[in-house]
Amino acid sequence: MAIKANASDSRTRSSVSIFIIIGMCCFFYILGAWQKSGFGRGDSIAVEITKQTDCTVLSNLNFETHHSGTYADDLSDSQVQTFEPCHDRFTDYTPCQDQSRAMTFPRENMNYRERHCPPDEEKLSCLIPAPRGYVAPFPWPKSRDYVPYANVPYKSLTVEKAVQNWVQYEGNVFRFPGGGTQFPQGADTYINQLASVIPIANGTVRTALDTGCGVASWGAYLLKRNVLAMSFAPRDSHEAQVQFALERGVPAVIGVLGTIQLPYPSRAFDMAHCSRCLIPWGSNDGMYMMEVDRVLRPGGYWVLSGPPINWKTNYQAWQRTKDDLEEEQRKIEEIAALLCWDKVSEKGEIAIWRKRINGDSCPRKQGNSHVSVCESGDADDVWYKPMKPCVTPLPEVNSPEEFAGGQLKPFPDRLNAVPPRISSGDVPGASVDAYQEDNRLWRKHVKAYKKVNKYLDNGRYRNIMDMNAGFGSFAAAIDSPKLWVMNVVPTVAEKSMLSVVYERGLIGIYHDWCEAFSSYPRTYDLIHANGVFSLYKNKCKMEDILIEMDRLLRPEGAVIFRDEVDVLMKVKRMASGMRWNTKMVDHEDGPLVPEKILFAVKQYWAGGNKTKEE
Repeated sequence: MAIKANASDSRTRSSVSIFIIIGMCCFFYILGAWQKSGFGRGDSIAVEITKQTDCTVLSNLNFETHHSGTYADDLSDSQVQTFEPCHDRFTDYTPCQDQSRAMTFPRENMNYRERHCPPDEEKLSCLIPAPRGYVAPFPWPKSRDYVPYANVPYKSLTVEKAVQNWVQYEGNVFRFPGGGTQFPQGADTYINQLASVIPIANGTVRTALDTGCGVASWGAYLLKRNVLAMSFAPRDSHEAQVQFALERGVPAVIGVLGTIQLPYPSRAFDMAHCSRCLIPWGSNDGMYMMEVDRVLRPGGYWVLSGPPINWKTNYQAWQRTKDDLEEEQRKIEEIAALLCWDKVSEKGEIAIWRKRINGDSCPRKQGNSHVSVCESGDADDVWYKPMKPCVTPLPEVNSPEEFAGGQLKPFPDRLNAVPPRISSGDVPGASVDAYQEDNRLWRKHVKAYKKVNKYLDNGRYRNIMDMNAGFGSFAAAIDSPKLWVMNVVPTVAEKSMLSVVYERGLIGIYHDWCEAFSSYPRTYDLIHANGVFSLYKNKCKMEDILIEMDRLLRPEGAVIFRDEVDVLMKVKRMASGMRWNTKMVDHEDGPLVPEKILFAVKQYWAGGNKTKEE
């Protein structure tokens, strides 16, 4: 009996212990949640912050498109209106590539087509209107092939390039058959030719640079092969080339190889491409090819199609003399040899070179007098720096088989792998632990964003601009075949991480947000601004950056601001006068965190207002 009693007592004590443990767990869980909410300690500051920031359910902020394409005249509340619409003639305004200003600069080496931004006193303080009848673009991939005529109402290319299948006008839309001057059978067939030599299919080639891109059909058709092409072309006499590319949802910027370096880091691209891009590659002592060499990754490929390749067959069609074309190709071959590029293929009008994987295998290292090596310094410090006819040296290697700077994994493995520049310690202040923590943090942030904006990665937004990209972790967290991200690394950032962004298989660009971005209006479906206004505090006006964001954002596009609460309160007040609907929400960790998130949606409105003459 005693034994039974002891067993019974033990069971009772065990049950009581379990009950006490469960009770304590529940108590501390409730207490933790209570304290995290900001009310557990009677925290009046948290209550006040919540009231000030209006952190409520986003009941009046809709991310869907609603307009029918009809003209909207007065869509703003006169009591809060701060910024007036610009005159309709500014519909396609590109401040730093303005045509009238460009013509005042020298034409030598395309200087006049480079960035020339207006001084502060000439900056517009009004909102750029969309063209009358503007409609929401088609979702990807339909937008690759079709663009509403009302959005880019220019027909000149449909006539000038009619036989080359660039673009065709069909009723109320433009259709892009995927043709080009050098690929009359279509971009897919052309890319298949390249893929027979270049490892495009297995993820080895992920980032590409297209110089003189036209309407960017090459980049558009590479997207479905999981290759991101940064396309650029000048704002030239051909109406709407780059604008068409952007309206299609293809990565592109206004740019030119002229007198200043390209706004990309060294060793960024797996492939570079020129399809009849009209760049004089052999001139200026090979300076343009040397700049391509700077941004081309060791082992990367350079593709040149069109003149002067296969000139013996085509010189009459190109309306140029044999001697002229022969000399042009001779110069290109000579410079390629100095750069230690190996020609791996020449078939028809397509020639392909491959950059050596390191400098040790290059004979020019042995004091070749025909080529100059760039002075030691930061090869990624390129903002407004003059281009020079010199070769950018590669990092040292320990064996002939080693890739200079480290070999990258095929995509998508490289997206979240530790980039070689971080693992080797080449990026000051960037450790492996900091990189991995940044990835974890942005996965958490993006998960919280999706709870507010359920359209974030369902195809509603084809392209996103991250104005302060850091490691590129936001883009990695939101990675989707339905969209791409332009990762902007501000030139004033404490740590320049654009080289890391590219090693992850993402694309981006250097930029100073005190100036206008090199793009047409209505370029992006969504803009992400993390800490931008804190970064630019006392550097330039908040309203100038907001006006530029409005210029870049499509009607009914969205913005996600992330910053300190006092900064976002100022942004919120200004945005209310810009025809933006806004709503502030707490940080995902609760109201006690001083960092907040401001969601905004740009209202639909279009040009046609005849009352404002400028």
